[in-house]
Amino acid sequence: MAAKSLKASPEGVNRINLAMADKEWSRDDLAEQCHCSRQPAVNFCSGKKRVRRDLFIRFCEALELPWLEIVEADLPKPEPDNDIDALVQEVRAKVKDDIQYRCGTMRVLDMEQAIGVDDVYTSVNILERLTGRRRLEISELLGDCDPANFDRFMLGQVKQKRVPGLEAVERYDRLMILGKPGAGKTTFMKRLATLCNHGRFQAGRVPVFVTLKEFAEAAIKPELQDYIARQWQSCNIQGADTLANVLDAGHALVLLDGLDEVREEDHDRVLRNIRDFTREFRACQFVMTCRIAAREYTFQQFTEVEIADFDSEQIADFAAKWFKARNDVKKGSKFVERVESDQPIKELATNPLLLTLLCLVFGEAGDFPRNRAELYKEGLDVLLKKWDASRNIERYQAYKKLSLRRKEDLLSWLAYQTFKKGEYFFKQQMIERQIIDYIRNLPGASEDEDTIQLDSEAVLQSISAQHGLLIARANGIYSFSHLTFQEYFTAKYITRSTAQLSTTLQQLATRVTDRRYREIFLLSVSMLPEADDLLLATKKQVDQLIVDDESLQKLTTWINEKTNSAKASYESVAIRAFYFELYFHLFKTLHYLSAYHRDYERYLSFHKREGILVMAVSLYRNNSCCLEIAFPFEFLFHSCSNTLSPSRSLELCLSLSTNFDLELNFKLDSLKSYLLGFEQVDDEEGRYKGHEKQKLEKLRIVAMNHRDIDYDWQSVSMRKNKIGQYYYANKLISDCLKNDCYISKSTRREIAETALLPVEEVQRWK
Repeated sequence: MAAKSLKASPEGVNRINLAMADKEWSRDDLAEQCHCSRQPAVNFCSGKKRVRRDLFIRFCEALELPWLEIVEADLPKPEPDNDIDALVQEVRAKVKDDIQYRCGTMRVLDMEQAIGVDDVYTSVNILERLTGRRRLEISELLGDCDPANFDRFMLGQVKQKRVPGLEAVERYDRLMILGKPGAGKTTFMKRLATLCNHGRFQAGRVPVFVTLKEFAEAAIKPELQDYIARQWQSCNIQGADTLANVLDAGHALVLLDGLDEVREEDHDRVLRNIRDFTREFRACQFVMTCRIAAREYTFQQFTEVEIADFDSEQIADFAAKWFKARNDVKKGSKFVERVESDQPIKELATNPLLLTLLCLVFGEAGDFPRNRAELYKEGLDVLLKKWDASRNIERYQAYKKLSLRRKEDLLSWLAYQTFKKGEYFFKQQMIERQIIDYIRNLPGASEDEDTIQLDSEAVLQSISAQHGLLIARANGIYSFSHLTFQEYFTAKYITRSTAQLSTTLQQLATRVTDRRYREIFLLSVSMLPEADDLLLATKKQVDQLIVDDESLQKLTTWINEKTNSAKASYESVAIRAFYFELYFHLFKTLHYLSAYHRDYERYLSFHKREGILVMAVSLYRNNSCCLEIAFPFEFLFHSCSNTLSPSRSLELCLSLSTNFDLELNFKLDSLKSYLLGFEQVDDEEGRYKGHEKQKLEKLRIVAMNHRDIDYDWQSVSMRKNKIGQYYYANKLISDCLKNDCYISKSTRREIAETALLPVEEVQRWK
């Protein structure tokens, strides 16, 4: 069986160094060339330690060296020491209960009781290249993100291979696991300890779990070896020789958790202990955890990796286990559905700590609160203060004048300035300039520019390492850890109580058609003590869209005429909403059919609700589909004083339809067979030719003659943006009304009764 790891012979090392010199490569260059971390390259070049067989061969190929001539011949393995094996198994048996007691459960945030780590543990993934050290430009981080078609999840995506956590531990003898606050570092370490404890991982080693904060604060300041010996003494393992024998033989899996949690006054002593201990017992395996950006630690023999954010599969796995442990599997399924349908919340769920918070909130209420600002504030409180406070951790404050409140004000200012410019990633120098401007105005701030510069760097490090709200996405480039937080702080800045509030709200209202600002609107209306001014200003901007576009004037006039002629006992806004929804989906379908989709049958399978035949036939012949058509504009029903139930929505659909029409039925069936028989064409524009266009024209005539629904086919592409903006803006206003905001009855009534009306009718109503 081939060896799993190899190392270079002394002669091989000489040849490696010559090849490196010829190519003018450093060890970092070799690692980059072979797409791996630096440490394996160092081990390969020095010949002092083994590296994985596949990496060894890859290194040789990169240097154009025959690997069989570089590798050191395997020496015969010594016979196993039965005495040490027996001792290890004896020690494992004695520490088993202690490890299970200390590492088998977890309790975070407002959990009422501890939960088994194995019950909720979700496998973590590791990034072998630290995201904050990548040498990328902002344009590369944005990738294919199109600001015009805003895609939240394109921002900050880490496009590199993920390695399962256990595989990374197997791969490296000394591993430093870095991660953002709440990334799951401690949970992963506890999982390693319990797996080893039960013989499911490295069964030939004894698990040693050390919380570095507790070690640092232990009485009489013991050395690390003495501290572990005391742990073992509590398990009835007597004699220092036992520990020394196990460590000397390399039969310990030493887990050192939370280097960043060590107090400033203990810092140097703990670092010295770790370095001495790992150097003395180099045959053991070591795994250590620390927050990213906490300090510039240097452990030469440790390979640094980073815990990756959760993906959709991990979120679903964690939630399923969480709710199963509480005997509520159905709620777990509902939770996953809600998270998948809500991108801002899904962003938070990629962080295990915030995912736990979301599960707690959802578990109590069976849904997420309508007021998202309160939910996000709770998440921020967890990162800013509760997470450390719950574990009695006091972190070093590099700039003591900047309280948590000041940090929130600073983040609000930074979020507002960057978001309004469409900046999601920003240079470190820019952030530090903003911090400097902020610090200058604080009482008692230094006048010395060098001191202020150092203070700004310390503040940035504090916000990044301690709270994880600003994180390095590449070397010298930062962003908010979640776009949701950038939006939250932007809305907080906009709605702050100042003399310029009215002007700021007016400026926000002008962004009603900008899809980037959707969450800003929803958060702002829930943060404001009274949201009347913002919503009325926004409604005014929506009405202005009609003034500036003749096609929208005709559309709203037609909708109003159809509404006035309808024989239905419903509020006018509900009927207008019904007709606009019908028009909008038919309009979109005609646009796609005439411009983009040459294969109609395939299009119909992807857009069932928006397919023109489904819409036309359903409206007049299929009651269940009528209900489906009405529901997208349920938001305007909500704004009425008399909200429509599903049964009443169906009744409205039927009341707006005339009796069954044999002539219409025949024409629709004929057109359906023609349309579904369309063949693809290959003209330059990719549009329908000749008789295909005639069929679409026939459909237009049928809709016009039988239901007074007419379309200007030639200008459909030109009108697309305006109609889409008008639809989106009305939908946004209604979503704001559904949000948990305070708004007077008179304002709510005005918005509802003037929605989708022509401008002259709006003025007449007022």
